[in-house]
Amino acid sequence: MIAITKHDRASIFDCFHGFSAASGVDSQQVSAPKVSGLCGGVREVSGENRYMTRPIDVPLISTEPVASVLRILALEESGHDRFVGHSLPQVRRVYGGQVVAQALVAAAATMDEGRLPHSFHTYFMRGGDPSIPFELEVQRLRDGRSFSSRRVVCRQGEKEILALQASYEGNEAGLSFTSDSPAMTPPEELSSALEIFRAMDHPVGRFLGKTTAFDVRHVQQSLYTQSDESLASRQQLWMKPRAEVPAEASQHVHRALLAYVIDQVMLEPAMRALGLSWMTPGMSAASLDHAMWFHRDVDINEWLLFDGACSNVNSSRTLVRYQVFTRNGTLVAEAEQQGMLRVPGNGQAGSGRWGFGVDAKTGQMRAGMA
Repeated sequence: MIAITKHDRASIFDCFHGFSAASGVDSQQVSAPKVSGLCGGVREVSGENRYMTRPIDVPLISTEPVASVLRILALEESGHDRFVGHSLPQVRRVYGGQVVAQALVAAAATMDEGRLPHSFHTYFMRGGDPSIPFELEVQRLRDGRSFSSRRVVCRQGEKEILALQASYEGNEAGLSFTSDSPAMTPPEELSSALEIFRAMDHPVGRFLGKTTAFDVRHVQQSLYTQSDESLASRQQLWMKPRAEVPAEASQHVHRALLAYVIDQVMLEPAMRALGLSWMTPGMSAASLDHAMWFHRDVDINEWLLFDGACSNVNSSRTLVRYQVFTRNGTLVAEAEQQGMLRVPGNGQAGSGRWGFGVDAKTGQMRAGMA
């Protein structure tokens, strides 16, 4: 079994539960949106409520832990273009990928049927408290003939914790080109992160073994318990959910789930290049801003290959880019994120105060802010 000291107690939780604008080219404005289908969107009515919205349909399942992720994507409508979101249980601060996914779902509720997100840009402004519900307010920036733009602000009380701007486009025939996928070891021949977690002689491992919603399989050595001595700046891994997302889930849901899960690995190429691991004592980590581009439809139920590389680390800021491929080599999405990594020494003061905590007396996970 892998022994975990109390100094390691929290770090790897955030790798799985997280750390806490494009414009169209058309000039014509749309005066009245059309009625949407089950995927949500705008309902055309008269009077002051002409632009009523409804949350998109997120199909629910009973199989945990994927069921919990789908539940938090099922937002509650609280007013005109406003929604209430909740956080996953037992996290010490709101996972950034969760709020990004919820913001995409909120924006989708204001979209005409047939328009899907092709890009979004996000700023994480402050950590959120997972014990407190938060409000997502959608601003309709523009509806053109081909593109629509939305801005979503997430607030807890009077404080903004995230701002996202997304661009939407309908299906359009046109020119096409894509990058080639790297040849990689198939996921069936790789070790699952679940095996690593279950081998840990510590509540951290037992908790993650039960609650991690996605099966993650690194091609190279994982960084959960030790650093990579090669100091390589690139890594590849495969991911898919531990339970099937229902077939009736729309592309809005599939793309939101991809945005949800990719945030948990965005810092790893930088950590690998710096010789860090999720167990590095005193390490502080956070997402600063995040951008993503969807090139083609996503099937989150299939194994997806994540090919990531770190291009720069400076002043504790990291820059990492991922390409996401299907198993047959089709590029479906790309993501880029600027993050923050700090460790004690070299003029830095890494607090290590992030992630989950374990109650020393009960061995149970503690919720709340670090």
